[in-house]
Amino acid sequence: MQGLFLEDLSLGQSAELTRAVDEAAIVAFAAVTGDENPVHLDEAYAATTPFKTRIAHGMLSAGYISAVIGTRLPGPGAIYMSQALKFKRPVKIGDVVTARATITAIDAEKGRVTLETVCEVDGKAVLEGEALIMVPRRPA
Repeated sequence: MQGLFLEDLSLGQSAELTRAVDEAAIVAFAAVTGDENPVHLDEAYAATTPFKTRIAHGMLSAGYISAVIGTRLPGPGAIYMSQALKFKRPVKIGDVVTARATITAIDAEKGRVTLETVCEVDGKAVLEGEALIMVPRRPA
C-alpha cells in the first residue's frame, strides 16, 4: 500500500478525519500509553479540576493528526520528522474531533513537506500545530 508521492502534492492540499471521543477510546489510550492521570479516568477527581469533568488525553487528539498523515495526506510511506503542538481547549467525552492537515510548504530538494495541523470540536480549535514529513518520491 502506497500513499501519495512528493510529486502528487501541492500547496493548500488538505485531508481530514473525524472521530467521536468516547469512554472506550480514553480507557484504551490510558492502557496503551500508561497515562492514567485521574483527570482522564476518575470523574470524582476531575470534578475538582478547572474542567469540572473528565477530559481526553491531549495526545489522543494528536494521534488523530498522525492518522490523517499516515493514512491520507501524504499517507502510507510518509515518515514523521517532527510535530509541534499547542493545546487550546479540552476535549470531553462525547466530543466529535475533526483532525485536519494542510500542506503549507514543499521542499522538493529534501523531499519534505510542512503541514499545518489542527483538531477542532464544534468548529473551535482544540489543538494547533505544525508537522514536518518526509515523503517518498515517485519511482523512476
